[in-house]
Amino acid sequence: MSEWIVLLLIGLVIIAGVVIYNRLVADTQRVKSGWSDIEVQLKRRHDLIPKLVVAVKQYASYEQATLEAVTALRSDARQANAVGDQAALETRLSTSLVSIFALQESYPDLKASQSFLQLQTEITAVEGDIQFSRRYYNGAVRNLNTRIESFPDMLIANLFNYQPASYFELVEALPG
Repeated sequence: MSEWIVLLLIGLVIIAGVVIYNRLVADTQRVKSGWSDIEVQLKRRHDLIPKLVVAVKQYASYEQATLEAVTALRSDARQANAVGDQAALETRLSTSLVSIFALQESYPDLKASQSFLQLQTEITAVEGDIQFSRRYYNGAVRNLNTRIESFPDMLIANLFNYQPASYFELVEALPG
């Protein structure tokens, strides 16, 4: 009889380990999916920036340094690999975009430009999508990291070398 109890306990431990492992896999996939959504939104923003620079150049030729800075940040942000590096560059890029949008106060023709206003609307919409994607991703990261650090999940996580994921922190810079 005691042999059956031991076998039953071993079976329960194995089942619990499989369930925990599968939840870790599911949480990892949510983090990857969330990051993929962020990358899509960042690519959309990166694709709009050259159009914005061209539109501003037509009206504000004296603002070359600002436009070059935005172009350089866009290039750097597209090449970033680590989540923290990407977040820092994207925050700087958002701040630079705010300064470009502020140029419309100094250039009335720019303020009246339909292409500039359309790009401003599109970029503002993309910023909202980035924030939504970031919240989803960070929620998935929180769930995964909590599971990795919680008992008994941490035993399985350590056994299979699961590492905590990094949060994607951006400062909201664009006016909504």
